[in-house]
Amino acid sequence: MNGNRFGRLFQVTTFGESHGEAMGCTVSGCPAGLELSAEDIQEDLDRRKPGQSMITTSRGEPDAVSIKSGVQDGYTTGTPIGMVIQNKDARSGKYEPFITAPRPSHGDFTYSAKFGTRNWGGGGRSSARETVNWVAAGAIAKKLLALEGIELKAHVNQIADIEAPEVSFEQMLEHSEENAVRCAHPESAEKMQDRIAEYQEEGDSIGGSIYFEVRGVPVGLGAPRFDSLSARLGQAMMAVPATTAFEFGLGTEAAEYSGKDRNDDWEFDDDGTPTPVENDHGGIQGGISSGEPIYGEVTLHAPTSIPKEQQTVDWETGEVVDDAQVIGRHDPVLPPRGVPVVEAMLALTLVDFMLLSGRITPDRVDGNPGEYETDYHPSNPKNE
Repeated sequence: MNGNRFGRLFQVTTFGESHGEAMGCTVSGCPAGLELSAEDIQEDLDRRKPGQSMITTSRGEPDAVSIKSGVQDGYTTGTPIGMVIQNKDARSGKYEPFITAPRPSHGDFTYSAKFGTRNWGGGGRSSARETVNWVAAGAIAKKLLALEGIELKAHVNQIADIEAPEVSFEQMLEHSEENAVRCAHPESAEKMQDRIAEYQEEGDSIGGSIYFEVRGVPVGLGAPRFDSLSARLGQAMMAVPATTAFEFGLGTEAAEYSGKDRNDDWEFDDDGTPTPVENDHGGIQGGISSGEPIYGEVTLHAPTSIPKEQQTVDWETGEVVDDAQVIGRHDPVLPPRGVPVVEAMLALTLVDFMLLSGRITPDRVDGNPGEYETDYHPSNPKNE
C-alpha cells in the first residue's frame, strides 16, 4: 500500500494500525545538531492523546514516545530518526459485527473493495490513530521552524453552528489550551462544550472547524502550479482524517469579493521593502509565500463511529442491517484533538519548503550545539 510517506526533503514515513502492537514513524532529512528529547515530542503527543476529557474517546493510551535512532547525547545526528508509540489499550471485540458489514461512511467498504482485505480492528491503518505519528514528526519540524523565528498555532473556531469571533494570534497562544475544546475564545468554548454534550446524550456526533495561523514565514517559499505552497498545504490538510474542506486567506468568502476589493494594495515598509497593505491573500500569492502571516481553516465532519442506530449491509449474508450500532470508545467531535494534528501538518509542510529553499541547511543546524568539556560533538566531528 502506498501513501505512507509525506514530504520531499523532510520525509516522514509512518507505520502501524489502530489495534496493532505499536504506531511509529521514521523522519529522514532532519539536519544534525538539533537539540531533541522524547520530552520535546511528548508535549504535543499529550495534546493529541485520547482520554483527555469528557468530549474525547475514553481509550486509555498514554501515547508515550520512544526515540530509537537518529539522536545521540541529546542532539540529532542527521540520520533517520525512528520513533515508536506502543498501543496499550486496544479492544477489537467491539468491531467483530463489522467484519463483513461496513460501518456507515467509514473506509471499511472502499478499503476492502480495493485491497480485498483489511484490518477490521479499530479501522486498522485507516484509523485516525495513525495521526499520532504525524504529531510526533511535527514536533521535530516545529523545533526547526522555531530556530528560524517561525511560530504557528491553531484553535477550534467552530463547532456545529457555534462560531467563535475572530481572535488574535496572541490570544490563540494564551487561551487555546485552557479548555477542553481548544477554543481561544472562552465564552464560545463553553457554548461549544454544551453543544457537544447534547449530541453525546443522543448517541450522536458533530463536526466543526480549526483555524490556523503562521507567523514569521519568509518571502519566497513555494513555486507556481503543482508545487505551490497552497497546493502542498492543501494536500497536507486534506490528508487529515475527516477533513472535508481546506481554505486559506478569504477562502470561500472570496466568491463575494470583487477584484478591486480583494486585491491587496502595496506600500514600502520602513526599510524600503514592498509590503501588501492588507492580507486577504492569506500570506500566499502566486503559490509563493509573501512574507505576511499565513492563515486559513480546516473543516472536519462529524465522527462516523456513533452508537445511534444506522443502516448497513452484510456483504457475506446479503442481508440489510437496520440496527447497526458502533459501540466502542470514540470521540463525539474531532477538532479539539485535531488542533495538534493540523499544527503538525503545517510544520511538516513548511519545514520541507525551508529545506528546499536553503533557508534551513540539510547538513546541520546553525548555531552552538551546546556546552561541552571539549570542542568535539557528534554533530560536529571536524570541530568546524
